[in-house]
Amino acid sequence: MFQPEKPYFGLRGGLLTFWITLACGADMTLYRYDQGVFSGVVISQDFLRLHHLEGPSKTSLPGTVTAIYDIGCFFGSICAYWLGERLGRRKTVVLGTIVMAIGALLQASSYSVGQMMTGRVIAGIGNGLNTSTAPIWQVETSKVQWRGKLVVIENVLVLVGFSLANWLNYGFSFANGPVSWRFPLSFQFTFILILTFVVPWLPESPRWLIAHGHEDEALQIIADLEEKPTNDPFVQFQVSEIQYSVEYERANAVSFSDILRGRAHERSGTNTIRRLILGLGAQAMQQFSGINSVGMSESLARLLTACNSVQYLCFSMIGIPNVERWGRRALMMFGGAGQCFCYIFITALIRYSELPDYLYQHQVASASVAFFFLYYVFFGIGMQGVPWLYPTEINSLTMRTKGAALGAATNWIFNFMVVEFTPIGIQNLGWKFYTIWIALNAAMVPVIYAFYPETAGRSLEDMDDYYCGNPPLLACLDSEAISRKRPDRFNARDEHVIRTKEGALELSSDIEVGGSVNSWTGI
Repeated sequence: MFQPEKPYFGLRGGLLTFWITLACGADMTLYRYDQGVFSGVVISQDFLRLHHLEGPSKTSLPGTVTAIYDIGCFFGSICAYWLGERLGRRKTVVLGTIVMAIGALLQASSYSVGQMMTGRVIAGIGNGLNTSTAPIWQVETSKVQWRGKLVVIENVLVLVGFSLANWLNYGFSFANGPVSWRFPLSFQFTFILILTFVVPWLPESPRWLIAHGHEDEALQIIADLEEKPTNDPFVQFQVSEIQYSVEYERANAVSFSDILRGRAHERSGTNTIRRLILGLGAQAMQQFSGINSVGMSESLARLLTACNSVQYLCFSMIGIPNVERWGRRALMMFGGAGQCFCYIFITALIRYSELPDYLYQHQVASASVAFFFLYYVFFGIGMQGVPWLYPTEINSLTMRTKGAALGAATNWIFNFMVVEFTPIGIQNLGWKFYTIWIALNAAMVPVIYAFYPETAGRSLEDMDDYYCGNPPLLACLDSEAISRKRPDRFNARDEHVIRTKEGALELSSDIEVGGSVNSWTGI
C-alpha cells in the first residue's frame, strides 16, 4: 500500500482538522442519505412489483422493510460499545464503512424482499458503528473553541444527505423501470468511496492512544493538530491533562459489573452513571420530540418534502455559530420550547380538520402543514446536532466510546419505536395522539434546565475535573455548572501549569547549551 513521505501528507493544524471533519461529515451524510432515500424507493412501482409488495395484503410489509434499518443501526451501536474501544476511532469507522458497502451492494442489486431486508440490516449495522464513533473522533481531535461547531456542522451535513435523498427521489420519480430506485440506492457509494480513500490516512484520536499506552504517537498528533512543536508547553500540558484523567478514571471509575452487583456506591469518584444517563437522555429526547412522527413524506407530495428538507437544512445552520455562543443547554431548551409551541397548534388544527361538519377543514389542514414546517426550524436549530454532541462531551475518556455507543443505540431503538407506533397511534387516536408530543416537549425544558450541566467552552478534561468534585445532582444549583463561559478556576489552573512547564523548558534549554542563562532567553 502507498505510504506518504510525511504523516497525513504533511497536513497540520486547521487543514488536518478540516480533513477529519470531511471524513466525519461524509460519514454522517451517508447515514441520513441511507435512511432517507428508502422513503422514495419503497413507493416506486417497479420496486413494489419486483419484490411482490403490491396489494392490500402487503400494506404493512414495506414499512417493516424500511424500519428494520433502525434495528440494524441499534445492533451496530451495541457492537461499537464492545469494538470501539478495542479498535480505536479510525479503525472502527473503516470497519463500519466496509459493512455499509456490503449492505448497499445487497440493496442496490436486490431481487427479493429477503435480500433487501438483509441489505438493510447489514447497512444499518455499519451505520451504527460509524455514527457511534465519528462524533467521538471529531470531538477528541478538535480544539475546544471548534469542538461544538464542528460536530454541529457534521449534523448539518446529515441534513445535506436527507435533502439530497429527497431531491433524488423526486427526480427519479419521473423515470420508469429499475433505475427509478436502483440508482438512488447505488448513490450511497459516493460517500463510501470518500470514506475509503480519506479515513486510512488520518490520525487516530490522541486521547485513545494515551489511554492505550501510545503516548509518543499521541504527543505528535496533538502537536500536529495544534500546529506546534512537540516540546511546546501547551502541547505538553494537554498530554499531561489527558494522562491524569486516564489514571484517575482507572482508579475511581465504576464498572458495569459493580453496577450489576450493587457496588456502584463504593467507588463513585467520577460519577460514571450520572454522566452516562445524561448522554442517553439527550439522545432519547431527540426522538421523543416527535421528529419522526411528522410524516411529511406520507401527507405531502415528494416535491413539497424535498422543499421542506432544504428549509430544514438552512435553519439548522443557525446552530453552527450559536452552539458555543448560546451553549448546549440553551439550544436544547430553545428547541424543546419551540417544538412544544408548534405541536400545540398542530394538535388544535388537526382536531378541527377531523370534524366532519367543520366548514374550513381544508384551510386548517393547510395551516397544520405550515406549523410542521416551523417545527423543523426549531428542531434543526436546537435538537438536530446537540444530542449527538453531548454524550461525547459529558462522558469520561474511558467511558466515552461506551457512552456514545449506548446513546446512539438509544436513539436508534426509540427511532424504530416512534416510526412503528406513530401510524397506529394516529389511526386509533387521531388528533389526540399529538398531545403526547406536546407533553414530552414541554417536559424537556425543565429537565434540561435542572439536570444538564453546560459543556460549552470546557475541555473534555474540565468535565472530568468537575465530576471529580462530586457536584450536586441538580446542575441548576451550581452557577459554575450552568455558565456558558469556562469557569475562571480552570483558566487559572491552565495558566499556572503552562507557566510552570515554560519555566522547566527554559531551564532544560539552558542546561543543554552549558548552563548559560542568557543562551535561551536572550537576556
